Amino acid sequence: MSVALYRIDDRLIHGQVVVGWGQPLGLGFVALVDEAVRASEWEQELYRMGVPASVEVRFLGVDEAVAEVGAWEADPRTGIVLTGDIATMAALCAGAPAVRRVNVGGIHYRPGRTERLRFIFLSDEEAAALRALAARGVAVEAQDVPTAAPVPLEAFA
Repeated sequence: MSVALYRIDDRLIHGQVVVGWGQPLGLGFVALVDEAVRASEWEQELYRMGVPASVEVRFLGVDEAVAEVGAWEADPRTGIVLTGDIATMAALCAGAPAVRRVNVGGIHYRPGRTERLRFIFLSDEEAAALRALAARGVAVEAQDVPTAAPVPLEAFA
């Protein structure tokens, strides 16, 4: 089936991703794109513990991920590609035009961010970055769980 979901979620791999999305999709692989996690074997082990042994987990930097998108899209297994922030997803999309749809799943409160949806808090700069991504032809929508209705970008950014 290839990549079913390109998702921005600042918690990266957690129950909502693995159970909420992964089980209904029949998940075969997760690609976590994050430079800091890519460099930390300790963090990689922590994230692996939250994923069933039957699901392959890969940890990549942006350049590595850009090089892999074609293979992921051709993979017969269903996959999820995760980034923890908008900038990383934007860089992935800039380098990999095959990414046409992005799911914003969870960006939590920090100083300088305001609530846009109950599970999305954005600064004005982050909202502008999502709009810029959409202006490049990427469909951006928010959806925390697969049973919820997708929310179009215009409603939260």
